Amino acid sequence: MSAADEILDVVDENDRVVGRARRGDVYARGLCHRVVFVRVRDARGRFFVHRRTPGKLVYPSRYDMFVGGVVGAGESYDDAALREAGEELGVSGLPRPEFRFSFLFDDGGGRRWWSAVYEVRWAGAVRPEAEEVEWHGFLTGAELERRLGDWDWVPDGLAAYERLRAWERERG
Repeated sequence: MSAADEILDVVDENDRVVGRARRGDVYARGLCHRVVFVRVRDARGRFFVHRRTPGKLVYPSRYDMFVGGVVGAGESYDDAALREAGEELGVSGLPRPEFRFSFLFDDGGGRRWWSAVYEVRWAGAVRPEAEEVEWHGFLTGAELERRLGDWDWVPDGLAAYERLRAWERERG
């Protein structure tokens, strides 16, 4: 099955399921759906950053500071976070990512999705999927901040990152 054929829950502005549709149709029609973002830190506290492959359906060839993806039909956010992070990192035995918060992402151009943000630590090696990740590395917080103005980032990941930084500041 191709990514475009994956079945997703369609949700309303309150994150209630109102139907189901193929992923390709969800994107083509601008239907609201669910997505997870997982920030991955290594044993030294550095952040996993990667560049998406040119074949991605959404935001091809852009950088992201999260792993993650769509939540499948009937799947929980928590299960999707664990599945997506494990798949994109190419690891098994990943601890369950810790939920931080959720928000409704809207790019103003017809792309909207409910976004659940998580964090996980992984001390082992990563083997990202070649179909998903063109380049990857672990950056310090300072390195990541320096790249924000230089690299072409996915807008939803950037929105999640900004909200996560504010969430962290609120908690000290």
